[in-house]
Amino acid sequence: MGDRLQIRDEKAQTVRQAIRSLLEGFVLNAREISGRVGVTEKEVVLHLQHLDRSLSRQSAKLVVAPARCQTCGFVFSDRGRFGKPSKCPGCRGTRLEPARFTVETG
Repeated sequence: MGDRLQIRDEKAQTVRQAIRSLLEGFVLNAREISGRVGVTEKEVVLHLQHLDRSLSRQSAKLVVAPARCQTCGFVFSDRGRFGKPSKCPGCRGTRLEPARFTVETG
């Protein structure tokens, strides 16, 4: 819990700014971001959507490594949403690796 407060209080950042700061140095999935920033995964997904739009107007980019099925290897490359899919369309399996996110600047 100390880590969550430290990220937000030290620099007096908003949640979205804290997420951006995290993603500038790490590649994380929504659950990992949620744990470090202290908001729910659903909130993280909403913040990521907004961050993606706002970064497109700056010299930075939200890079998404797509979700992947652990059973058959199907990659959700055309998925426009940032949340974790529920089932694989290839094998109908539910063992899925979530999408991972990072911010590239410059």
